This record gives sequence, structure tokens and C-alpha cells, in this order.
Amino acid sequence: MKYQNKIYRIISLLLLLITLGWSSCTVDPIADPNNPSTSSISQNASLGELQNLVTGIEGGMRNNLNNYYDAISVIGREYYRFSTSDPRLTSDLLGKANATLDNNTFYTTNPFNARYRVVKNANILITALQNTRATITEDQRRAAIAYAKTVMAHELLMVFNQQYENGIRVDVADPDRLGPFLSKDESLNAIQALLNEASADLKGNTADLPFTTTLYNKKASEFAKFNRALAARVAVYRRDWNLANIALTESFFDLNGSLTDGAYYVFSTAGGDLLNPVFFPQNSPPAEARVVQPTFITNAEAGDTRLSKAPKRTSTASQDGLTSDYDFFVYPTNVTRMPIIRNEELILLYAEVQAQLNNSSNAVSAINRIRNAASLGNYTGATDVNSLITEILKQRRYSLFGEGHRWVDMRRYNRLNELPIDRPGDDVWVQFPRPATES
Repeated sequence: MKYQNKIYRIISLLLLLITLGWSSCTVDPIADPNNPSTSSISQNASLGELQNLVTGIEGGMRNNLNNYYDAISVIGREYYRFSTSDPRLTSDLLGKANATLDNNTFYTTNPFNARYRVVKNANILITALQNTRATITEDQRRAAIAYAKTVMAHELLMVFNQQYENGIRVDVADPDRLGPFLSKDESLNAIQALLNEASADLKGNTADLPFTTTLYNKKASEFAKFNRALAARVAVYRRDWNLANIALTESFFDLNGSLTDGAYYVFSTAGGDLLNPVFFPQNSPPAEARVVQPTFITNAEAGDTRLSKAPKRTSTASQDGLTSDYDFFVYPTNVTRMPIIRNEELILLYAEVQAQLNNSSNAVSAINRIRNAASLGNYTGATDVNSLITEILKQRRYSLFGEGHRWVDMRRYNRLNELPIDRPGDDVWVQFPRPATES
């Protein structure tokens, strides 16, 4: 973290020097590491320039997370996002009356553009690694390119989660000749292929990445576990249970390990860094607040310690015909890290895979690992596939609350009709419209 903060201070200084250069014409322009130009870094990049580019990529991964998580969490009926300055958060996203999702507004375009900006920079990193003048081994080069492909796959999956049947562009390396929008299945297959390509260059690679990363371990063989964790998630979305099972064994999945082990976005108060964009203090005024959809409380089993993520407010929050007595408080400080993927999700993915492969005893063992961690007794329900999936989806709801999964989970099992309707006439959307600029 100290190294990361140092990097962000360097970036801030570089940007200051750029500003001074504009006014005095005595300082040569320095590329913005968050939006680098191809010409400035794609040829003969130094180690320092590679590191600055990686720092910019990981900074960019955190941009617009608030709009992304608010959008899919509100549609997924996890929480309400109250904002008197923007009623679309409780009208458009919840399908109030005649409201529909807009293809040219912040909740559609901002996350879309932010994710593709990271993909663009990851492509630039790949080009820079192929032409760098820095002294790195071939194994380091391969591992670093695999890092870039893994990041790209993650960002493209986030775009896919919102676009779904619209499909996404995957071939975007040349901005003047963008590839076509792929179908839903083709999009997921392309993301899986990107992860598998990266895995081939990480597996058995004993080198370190030639730069520092805040996402996961910089050892290629360890970063491979993050890659395989993402691959397991994508394989489950594709209903490729056998591939998901293999990917889990190659990831950091540990049935008896810490539920919090994994990869995270990190935040800090250092100059030039970002704060957690989904944090609000407890009992924030309803004018700007995130409050829990009431059925998260009423549907919970007695004694479930995961309800600590939804503490009771000192006063009821109401807006636009919606009411809640509980705060969304998954992140207790403005620098609390946010999970990209962690062991608790992997255990639940394992339970789902085992259920789908008709290994019910393994599925129940994983379910019980999660239930017991939440101070609940063992699962005693039926062990047919449908019953197990119902239980797994329930555990995912409480374990992964507000982490971007509920809407996606219910959609992939055709259960969106089971999400609660908050007001008569409200709608549950299947996907976001393709941004107007892409139509």
C-alpha cells in the first residue's frame, strides 16, 4: 500500500508538471498514465512507464464503480439509491410507471465507457510489452501480457453483465476498426477464451510480473489463481460445469479457508488516490443514501450474522414511495476495500457446480460451510438440483450482498420474476440498452 500511495503521488506530480508546461512552454508534455497515447508508450517503454500504465489501469478499474453497482443492485432489489438530485435512480432503474432505461444517460454510458477505457489501456500495455526497451525476461513478458488479458476479461464481463443479450464488442484493439458486437453466447465465449489464453502463459510460470499490482500477488504462478477464479465465474455463467470445476481447483478456492481471501479494489486518502465510491455513513439523510430493500431483512433466517451489513437506522428513510429502516453498510469506511472476487464466492460457485454435476453431498458440504460461518445450522432441505440451487441462490444473496451478483444470478436462472416489486407497476429489467453512441 505504501508503494501504491507513492505511485499515486508521482502521478499527481506528473500531472502538475504537465499543467506548468502548458503555461510556461518549458516542460515537455508527459503522458497521462490514466489515458496514455499509443505513440508515447507503445514503443520502447521503460519499466517506469510500464508501472505508470499499470497504475493508471488499476486506477481506471475503480472509476464509475458507484454507477455500476448502484444500477445493478437497485434493479436486483438489493438496495435503494435515494437521491433528491437525481430521481432516475428510483424511477428509471425500478421501472416506475412509464419510466424505462435510457440509452444515453449516466447509469448506462458511464460504466460502459469506463470499462472500455480500461480495456483500451490494457491493449496499449500489451503493445508496450511487446516493444519495451526494459530489461525483462520472456517469462516476465508473457506473464505481464497475461495480466493485461485477465484485466481485460474482467472489465468486459462487467460490460456484459449490463448488456447481456445485446452482446459486447471484444475486438477493440484498433479504435479505427472496432470488431462487431458479438451475440450473448459469443461474448461469454470470447471472455472465457481471453482468460484461457492468459492462463496458458501464467501456469507454471515462475517469474514475477515486471511491475507491482494492487489486484493480487505479482508472482505469475499466484496471479494465475486470480485468473482461474474469474474463469470459474465465467464458466458458471456459461453453464460449463466441468470447466468451472477444473478452474476452481486451479484458483485460490479453499473450502476451509478464509472467506475474505481474494482480489480487491483498494482505496486510500493519499493525494491523487480514490475513496470507496459506495460508502455512505450510517444514518445518512434520505436526500443522499443507500438503504436496504426491506425483504433482505424479512426473508433472512433468524440469527444470520450477515445482517450486520444492514444495520437499523435511527430513523426511517423514505423517498419516491419507497421506505427502509436499514442502511446498506457493507463498506464501513471510505477506504474499505471492495471485492473483485473472493473465496466466499468461490465456495458458493463450487456448491453450484457440484449441485449441477449431481454431487449433492459435496454441494451440501459447501452450503454448510457458508451457513455455519453466518451462525446458521446445517442445511436440512431437499437435495435435488432445483432445491439445492434455490438454497445456493439464497446464500449468495446474503453472502455477496451488494457485490454485484443478485440481479445476474436471478437472471441466469430465469428467476427475475421472483424479485420483489416495490410499487404497483414497477418493472424488473433484463438488461441495459446499448449506449446511444454504439447504436
